[in-house]
Amino acid sequence: MDATEADDRLDRAFMALADPVRRRIVARLSRGPATVTELAEPFDITTQGVSKHIQVLESAGLVTRSRVAQRRPVHLDAAALETLTEWIDRYRLIAEQRFRRLDALLTTAADGDAAAASDPEQRSS
Repeated sequence: MDATEADDRLDRAFMALADPVRRRIVARLSRGPATVTELAEPFDITTQGVSKHIQVLESAGLVTRSRVAQRRPVHLDAAALETLTEWIDRYRLIAEQRFRRLDALLTTAADGDAAAASDPEQRSS
C-alpha cells in the first residue's frame, strides 16, 4: 500500500468514527461479533439505518461481515484499529517529547532562580 492509499484509508476510518452511532457500534463490537439486529437494539433507528452505518464502517475497513448459516455477524477488524492507534501514537510521542524538553528547561530555570535567590552575593548585586 502506498502513502496515498494509506492516507485515504486513514481519512475514511476517521470520518467513519466521527459519527457517535458508529463509535458506539465499534465499542459494542469490541466485545465480540454481533448481527445488525443485535447492533440496532440500543438505538432509536431502524435496522436499515444501522446497516448503512455498518456499510460506512466496512468501506473504511474497520469491520467485516461473515456468514454463519442464516446469520451475518459483523466483526471488528482489530488490525485496522491498531493502524489508527499507531498513527495517533506517532504524533502523541512527538508532543510528549516536546513537553519533556520544556519541563527540563523550566526545571533548570527554576533551579537557577532558586540558587540565585539563596546566594547572598547575587542578592546584593
